[in-house]
Amino acid sequence: MGAAPPYGGVVLDGDAVLVGAPGRERLSAGASDLVRRLRTSGVRVALKVGGRHVDGPWVAELVSLGVVVGDGAVAEAAELTDLPPAQVAVLSGSAVGVRDARSAAVGLVVGIDRNGQRADLEAAGADLVFDDVGEVDLGVMRTDPWVLAYEGFDPAHEGHREALTTLGNGYLGTRGAAPERTADGVHYPGCYLAGIYNRLTSQVQGREVEDEHLVNAPNWLPLDLRIEDGPWWSEGGLSARRERRELDLRTGVLTRRVTLADQAGRRVDLTQRRLVSMARPHMTALETTVVPRGWTGCLAVRSGIDASVRNAGVAEFAQLSDRHLGHVTGRHLEPDVLLVEAVTTTSEVTIATAARTVVTGAAGPVRRRLEALPEGYYGHRLDVLAADERPVLVDKTVAVVTSRDPAIASPGLAALDQLGRSPSGVAGLLDEHEQAWARLWRSFHVDLAAGRDEQLVLNLHLFHLLQCTSPHTAELDAGVTARGLHGEGYRGHVFWDELFVLPLLTLHLPAVARALLDYRWRRLGAARQAAAGAGQVGALFPWQSGSDGREETPAQLFNMKSGRWMPDNSRRQRHVGLAVAHNAWRYYQATADTAWLVERGAELIIEVTRLFAGLASHDSTHDRFHIGDVMGPDEYHDGYPGAAGGGVRDNAYTNVLVAWVCRRALDTLTVLSGHDCDDLRARLQVEPEEESRWEHMSRRMAVPFHADGVISQFAGYEELEELDWDRYRATYDNIGRLDLILEAEGDTTNRYKLAKQADVLMLVYVLGADELQFQLGALGYPLAPDVLGRTVDYYLLRTAHGSTLSRVVHASVLASIDPGRAWATFREALVADLDDTQGGTTKEGIHLGAMAGTADIVGRAFAGLRIGPDALVFEPRLPAELRQARFQILFRGQRIDVTLDQARLQLSAHPCATAAPVNIQVAGTRTTLGGGETLAFDLPAGLSANAPARPAAGVARGTPET
Repeated sequence: MGAAPPYGGVVLDGDAVLVGAPGRERLSAGASDLVRRLRTSGVRVALKVGGRHVDGPWVAELVSLGVVVGDGAVAEAAELTDLPPAQVAVLSGSAVGVRDARSAAVGLVVGIDRNGQRADLEAAGADLVFDDVGEVDLGVMRTDPWVLAYEGFDPAHEGHREALTTLGNGYLGTRGAAPERTADGVHYPGCYLAGIYNRLTSQVQGREVEDEHLVNAPNWLPLDLRIEDGPWWSEGGLSARRERRELDLRTGVLTRRVTLADQAGRRVDLTQRRLVSMARPHMTALETTVVPRGWTGCLAVRSGIDASVRNAGVAEFAQLSDRHLGHVTGRHLEPDVLLVEAVTTTSEVTIATAARTVVTGAAGPVRRRLEALPEGYYGHRLDVLAADERPVLVDKTVAVVTSRDPAIASPGLAALDQLGRSPSGVAGLLDEHEQAWARLWRSFHVDLAAGRDEQLVLNLHLFHLLQCTSPHTAELDAGVTARGLHGEGYRGHVFWDELFVLPLLTLHLPAVARALLDYRWRRLGAARQAAAGAGQVGALFPWQSGSDGREETPAQLFNMKSGRWMPDNSRRQRHVGLAVAHNAWRYYQATADTAWLVERGAELIIEVTRLFAGLASHDSTHDRFHIGDVMGPDEYHDGYPGAAGGGVRDNAYTNVLVAWVCRRALDTLTVLSGHDCDDLRARLQVEPEEESRWEHMSRRMAVPFHADGVISQFAGYEELEELDWDRYRATYDNIGRLDLILEAEGDTTNRYKLAKQADVLMLVYVLGADELQFQLGALGYPLAPDVLGRTVDYYLLRTAHGSTLSRVVHASVLASIDPGRAWATFREALVADLDDTQGGTTKEGIHLGAMAGTADIVGRAFAGLRIGPDALVFEPRLPAELRQARFQILFRGQRIDVTLDQARLQLSAHPCATAAPVNIQVAGTRTTLGGGETLAFDLPAGLSANAPARPAAGVARGTPET
């Protein structure tokens, strides 16, 4: 049993929880669920209707649940809970209600932003602001920018909390699940190893379906307690009187403090610390300190390894086979050491987990015995004599190794070796672990002078990015999984998220960025085979990739809203290959790594170019190249009305990027002239006719436009119907997945002018406004000055934000057009996972691309940072709400500290004896920056590319400012 929520009473303001037309108002679905959870936990609830006349069965149901329904001010409603104000939380949907609650001195004031009024609610004094009542977690604490804390226990949010408190190091990730729990519908322990997949076959609706999943590896956490001969904690024998969890983002340590009591009233205070070592990729540890309060007796401890786990963390996959581990063996090697080995059923990867459990502080000898269950659990049972007020320390140190790891004799021997030569316990591993994190934070930290929450969320995002793509990733063959190492969403597959992740990594950890690109290069053979299977040449990269690079996109997806399977045609998103080529070229631009470009990068770029040169058909009448049968990033249009699944013609994002990649293929051959280019041409059999076609396509790809000049998402988009957005927003709490909603209604998104996420606007995000206009001009489509702005406005109104990436793109795009709107959209993007705004999906894993993308916005959009052909370019667009931003980048060997405020940009290069000075361009002003030098630029108000920045007076080279 978990501890109760931190507040004894909750007041719901009608502005926050009632929906529907006046006179027919009702409680929203999210509010109804919240009320039931609160009442089940014994929390008193009052509803303030604010003068509304409410009636109907739902009101009677509330009253039957013990909810007090009243009128008047929030302060008066708080009194209805019959509790001191400090023990009451208020949820209000208006600034007036927030101020009222604040004046009543209640313990917590939560604003519900239903009408884009987040700033007003915060200014009125809201402690927290959520978009919807269903997102509210009353236990979340956001008072320290380096600590994510949760007070109490809320079963509805436990999966969400587990994902956000995951610990990882790039090699493995372990969800923040309670060690005493197994998967039970509320808790979901999960341990995931980068690049470890397994394929299973399932029978679904009479069909045989094959799926590959990131494997849920043996759970190393299990640790359970009981007092004397009572029931175990996991069985309800101990109940939590108070519980708090704190994730220290600076050091990567998760701490849990719980006060427990058994049915006889015997109490213990428990503190647990855990880490996944950032210094030693195979090592993890769990430290449990138990202090008896008022009793002396036997404390029984179970410490084990659970290889009976399944991949059961996503409800949508419930009909699929889920047992990926087989041939499980366990051995008791030393008095305190246990070794468990499991083999994945089809990929035949051996996963070895070795654990040492040591007890100190016992008042007498510790009795041990081995426990085993036939399903695959092996553990130690420890009987400890515990003395009143005397701490008992249970230290569990774990090593994890797989048969895919290099330089090992066998996984089992390697795991035992790692365990034997590593420091023991959290205390032993902590120092070098903290040092490793400190090194990463020195490079990655983005310091914001803004509001209260932005720094915490940005720290959280960078923390999880580094847990998935750390320096250890450079030694692995693994891609960027869309949901990190945090859960089983999307089966753990690799999509196009590296387009959002690699820009950040390339300017901070280029070796890791290169390794992630090498993941694609190693699968070129599979991509070439896929292209050949489609009757094409070149490389056809899959929309969803896993272990070997074949297409892993399922043919169908299950619609939880309709209870039906529906076709999944997203494999038509051929643009994923364009992202691979784009990333390869941007990596070369940032690093000048010519050797990698020769050996691997050029091959990626050229083979992708070949594919699209084959897919394109030439219209000689208009001298235009067209590409059909594809899907753009939008994902809501897999065909035209009445022709679902057939793809669309001339998706603007695809065609413009094809032209750009064709030009980069030619640039690659030019750059490598004299660097084994002849060998490259011979190896790839590049023919002059190919180069001629690429050059032609770079100038003549077709791009559709509306009659008024707005860029069309694809040919024929303008003829589609408009969606009744107001009706759908009024009918559904969340319309992010309109494809599922419309299918449940017997309709289809193919009929409407809408988008799941940014599509046309991805062009501005990927290329930047200036480069996009240049590219369109080179294609023969010069843009009038207002076209880009009108295009942005057009699609902003028609986007459902069904992907966390959508607001990342929109915030970046808006930065150069409307910085105020950019800041508001940036803040919405920040809370996607923290507030779980995507309808409860974060419990299945964080959204790694969006987390990286929000951090990248500060540099890419607000500082206007981009990599030009021969210079590092800044065109600052700092929103008024952001007073200052500071961050660091690594560009062509120069480590540069960037400090930006509303009036000035300062660049300070660290001393470097080997890297050459780099070219810098700030809003049209060009200069160079060498190691140990500092440059500063005064930024005129309304800075634009046509208003050059001026070097600041009195700032000399070689005298870095602080």
